[in-house]
Amino acid sequence: MARAAEPEGRRRGGSVIAYFTSAKFLLYLGHALSTWGDRMWHFAVSVFLVELYGNSLLLTAVYGLVVAGSVLLLGALIGDWVDKNARLKVAQTSLIVQNSSVILCGVILMIIFLFKTQLLTLYHGWLLTLCYILVITIANIANLASTATAITIQRDWIVVVAGEDRSKLADMNATIRRIDQLTNILAPMAVGQIMTFGSPMIGCGFISGWNLMSMCVEYLLLWKVYQKTPTLAHKSAKVEASELKQLNAKKESDMKPAEGVQLIIEKDVSGFEPQQEKEVGCAARIAEPFITFRDGWVAYYNQPVFLAGMGLAFLYMTVLGFDCITTGYAYTQGLSGSVLSLLMGASAVTGIMGTVAFTWLRRKCGLIRTGLISGVAQLACLILCAISVFMPGSPMDLTVSPFADISARLFENEPLPTIASPEPEMIFATGIPNLLNGSIAPVNSDPEMSPEPVPLISVSLLFAGVIAARVGLWSFDLTVTQLLQENVIESERGIINGVQNSMNYLLDLLHFIMVILAPNPEAFGLLVLISVSFVAMGHIMYFRFAQKSLGKQLFVCHTPDPKTAPDSSPPGNTSTV
Repeated sequence: MARAAEPEGRRRGGSVIAYFTSAKFLLYLGHALSTWGDRMWHFAVSVFLVELYGNSLLLTAVYGLVVAGSVLLLGALIGDWVDKNARLKVAQTSLIVQNSSVILCGVILMIIFLFKTQLLTLYHGWLLTLCYILVITIANIANLASTATAITIQRDWIVVVAGEDRSKLADMNATIRRIDQLTNILAPMAVGQIMTFGSPMIGCGFISGWNLMSMCVEYLLLWKVYQKTPTLAHKSAKVEASELKQLNAKKESDMKPAEGVQLIIEKDVSGFEPQQEKEVGCAARIAEPFITFRDGWVAYYNQPVFLAGMGLAFLYMTVLGFDCITTGYAYTQGLSGSVLSLLMGASAVTGIMGTVAFTWLRRKCGLIRTGLISGVAQLACLILCAISVFMPGSPMDLTVSPFADISARLFENEPLPTIASPEPEMIFATGIPNLLNGSIAPVNSDPEMSPEPVPLISVSLLFAGVIAARVGLWSFDLTVTQLLQENVIESERGIINGVQNSMNYLLDLLHFIMVILAPNPEAFGLLVLISVSFVAMGHIMYFRFAQKSLGKQLFVCHTPDPKTAPDSSPPGNTSTV
């Protein structure tokens, strides 16, 4: 018996070792290190900018605007660069640029923290302003490099590593999202503790050191994954007819490419004529980025999965998430920081549940139907948010001008409120800071004169809907991600996903503009209703895509082949439904 058990134990040990040395696990490990560094930096840089500019949100707002605008304008160009270069070169270059930029930013911030007083006196403060511009510029370069890394690893490498197994691709996508969910919570907590018990300068040094170490390890992991997956070395530089087939789909001899693919073929084939390369002049080189930008958006529009991608982008036009806007509103409704941290943890748990639901639904109903079910689940949960607007405790009052508080202060010649952080004693003595309009809700020490507590029914329903909707949200996000992976031809994955990122940032930017136009808590209910409407429009677009793809079989749920999964084939592609 012992002899029989020994080979079995060896086999199990060998399988465990094989898994931890596989390309899939090494890809997970590299993504975890990269995401951890990204989340720490994105959390810390906003805090650093607020700290540097006298507890004002001005630099943070400028940084957010620059980042969103850069990805919006350069997303297609970044994706085109990913497509036109070798995979290993793209991954290593973006990795080095991203981490080096963060390290350099950290060093500059440490210098500013150390010598801020001296910098203020030099050249009437212009040197300090130049340092601020330099920090925002370099941080923006780091974000653009991070976008390139995400496109090449999460949209291209993962497809090649998964091979022609769609179930493996779905599992890998879900695991990547789980890593994202965990690092979204844990990384800011870790760096926040360092900055709280240390100082901002120590936080800068820690992040710079982490990125230096992480860059070396990630570089090695990328090389190992590249060695273990020989197919990564082969990248299509020219669109071939065979590329029009989906992952693991059978090729048909009489197939016709989609309209959008025909456009790409014409452009790529003409680009390989040596005579045209010789005739390219200075004006053509200057116009090339603009042509690439135009062609990228045209190609995105002509993709068979265009409506699915637009549906995902519309989900970014919402205040129903755990960002600074929703957090600020929660503070105005009396929720404490500890309660909010628990709610954020609950949202992470439901997000992970969404990744599990995605893999299960895809096996049972296929990829496209998974998106439909996820959309219905998300909308059903967001109905709670819409109901919360009309429940007791909701501050919605559309008769109140969004800028009434600012106008009153201007006419009374009073200084505008700042967001300077009061001492802890002041917080408990004066009330809860209103993060949306800068005011503070007073709390009277006399129990007879204290105002009645705000009912929590409205805010409870709001966050119940937001947290529950994360299951459908992340399942839907994974569905559209895999549709793009499977149905965009290999040589155009970069530029199409770059445009998709631009669309996401565009709608995200619009939601911030919407908040700027209605910043007071009384208008937040209207923002909630607008957000639910945009989410509904996004899912209507996806429904239209699914209707075109599946036709009469739209509501026929069956268990597809886990590898072929023919019902994920959109119209205009080569697979049959």
